[in-house]
Amino acid sequence: MTLHAPPSNPAPLDPFDLVIFGGTGDLALRKLLPALLHRHVDGQIAEGTRLYGVARDARSDDEYRDRVREALQKDANADPRVAASLEPFLAKLHYRQLDLGSDAGWPEFAAEVGNDPGRVRVFYLAVGPDLFALVGDRLQCHGLSGAGTRVVVEKPIGRDGASADAINNALGRVFEEHQVFRIDHYLGKETVQNLTALRFGNALFEPLWKAEHIDHVQITVAETVGVEGRAAYYDKSGALRDMVQNHLLQLLCLVAMEPPASLAADAIRDEKLKVLRALRPITNGNAVNMTVRGQYRAGAVEGRAVPGYPDELGEPSRTETFVAIKAEVQNWRWAGVPFYLRTGKRLPERMSEIVVTFRHVPHSIFGELTDGEHGRTLAPNKLVIRLQPDEGVKLWLMNKVPGPGGLRMREVAMDLSYAETFGGRQPDAYERLIMDVVRGNPMLFMRRDEVHAAWQWIDPIRNAWEANGDAPKPYTAGGWGPTAAVALIERDGRTWHEDAD
Repeated sequence: MTLHAPPSNPAPLDPFDLVIFGGTGDLALRKLLPALLHRHVDGQIAEGTRLYGVARDARSDDEYRDRVREALQKDANADPRVAASLEPFLAKLHYRQLDLGSDAGWPEFAAEVGNDPGRVRVFYLAVGPDLFALVGDRLQCHGLSGAGTRVVVEKPIGRDGASADAINNALGRVFEEHQVFRIDHYLGKETVQNLTALRFGNALFEPLWKAEHIDHVQITVAETVGVEGRAAYYDKSGALRDMVQNHLLQLLCLVAMEPPASLAADAIRDEKLKVLRALRPITNGNAVNMTVRGQYRAGAVEGRAVPGYPDELGEPSRTETFVAIKAEVQNWRWAGVPFYLRTGKRLPERMSEIVVTFRHVPHSIFGELTDGEHGRTLAPNKLVIRLQPDEGVKLWLMNKVPGPGGLRMREVAMDLSYAETFGGRQPDAYERLIMDVVRGNPMLFMRRDEVHAAWQWIDPIRNAWEANGDAPKPYTAGGWGPTAAVALIERDGRTWHEDAD
């Protein structure tokens, strides 16, 4: 595409305070602080804003800034604008030593941050979920939970429905629901946002967005990495809890929800909740036919030999690193349309995409005419929304191959590349989400009842796997998961999408 959109100029926000509990951790250094730096470069973080990293270790402001500077140096080296803004950004950054299990230092910290109801205070809980309630209690005890306070909690929200309810109950004792922002960074991706624009901003798609015209939907989130340094956490979680319960279900909701009355946060979240409640239950009676779980073994990914999951863990395990699910939304719009979900580690490529496959034309007048070079018959149209990498949208259509010698057809893509169309750097999801927290806009965050409904669907799947007793099916690292995942979709006469380009 040759269209080019003008760059956006986000408005600066009023000065605010943002406190990162777990300020020396991986999430803070790799995601949150780089996101804040880029918002500072674009002028959204005004003078007077204060940023705090909080952890248990003793260190000075300068020592903390040195560590953050090292983490941000790659971004600074890649962009002169970032390099010029790095030191002014670091000047806004402070470090405070606090122990969540002790009151030491808390009165002084509370006095420093203050409790001005007219100033926004964001407390980002980049810590384990077992500490969420403890942080909330400390904030309440020291007068930091008032009207100007917003608290951000990362996934996972619990290990199951019961533990998620316990966390939400604990947060609910301290904060109003509108103060709690449950973050899923997938919802901040530009292409995920664009799904709403595609559906509800264009007359082309929404009239066709139903069972009469759509054959099936595929949602894939593939990773090339293994568990890396997260083995201890991951082995207690697995792909179902780590990816399906949040990322994939949220994407499914955005594809399947009814048109909301407006872009108001609760209007959209109400429609997502209806989708979660309409999902066909997967239990011990149908889990064998509706789900596949796998675990990678030694192989090669991107030309590099990698160990198997048990080797990385150092012991045998029954934790799944791959999940495929055939989901069904039981309502009038989607009756009979399967949603195939797939996610895994050590797969051939890193990518996240949604593929909406439309039904075949009711009658083909072209017979068996094909493009001899590609050997393809008449194919159904597909809308492919690529979330990462190479963000964009492709609409696959059947077209005549130019030239004489008869009518030959070929499947080709109308390709909207975000990089080519909009140019420049695409903001990271955390940049949008953190700024939305400061603004008090909850549209891209999960409401408590959404979390509860998601676990209500996930828990019976986990229970069925445990009752069945089968170990995850092995697959070689660098492949697309167990052969059973191929069988899951092919026994319905369909196949997993592979980009033809």
